[in-house]
Amino acid sequence: MSFVTMLYVMIGGALGSLARYLLSLVMLPVSRDLPWGTITINILGSFVIGFFGTLTLAQGRFPVSENWRLFVMVGICGGFTTFSSFSLQTLDLMRSGAMVRAGLNIVLSVALCVAAVALGHFVAAQLNQHAPQVAQIPIEEEADVVDG
Repeated sequence: MSFVTMLYVMIGGALGSLARYLLSLVMLPVSRDLPWGTITINILGSFVIGFFGTLTLAQGRFPVSENWRLFVMVGICGGFTTFSSFSLQTLDLMRSGAMVRAGLNIVLSVALCVAAVALGHFVAAQLNQHAPQVAQIPIEEEADVVDG
């Protein structure tokens, strides 16, 4: 990995983290019973990684350099999505005795995020000559591991 590639990922991560923070603030008024900000962020991030990953494949209609794919898929999506926040908020709901809300948070987050990544892939595949894949190198599949 080159220094330039690391800069792409680092800048993308900073932008994704800032976007996550701002969207969390916007969602605070509706996040009384469930962490809707986190759920929304994870759904959007899942859609983006599915859509961008498929749309920008090297053999597709809108190829971009590997650095730009890493910028979006590892940097922005990794900084934006919030699996660790989701886990903490779920634990807090469980510890406060809100088991139904904790279960609802788990089901909504996981099911809607998997559906969002599938929808992103499907939409981009239609635009990208029915591309069969999202990731083209192994590190792209690890994009959400970078999340904070």
